[in-house]
Amino acid sequence: MSGRVAAKEGYCVKCKAKREIKDAQEITMKNGRPATQGVCPVCGTKIFKIGK
Repeated sequence: MSGRVAAKEGYCVKCKAKREIKDAQEITMKNGRPATQGVCPVCGTKIFKIGK
């Protein structure tokens, strides 16, 4: 581990690759679980990652 904080990453289904989540927002789903929602910086598709 390098000790630096990694940016939020998620899988973009349109690009078929892991991308950094642009405009990431920490949200809570209806069942109370944490999630991160944002946009792919390459294609603009929504990225949704469950968990912190």
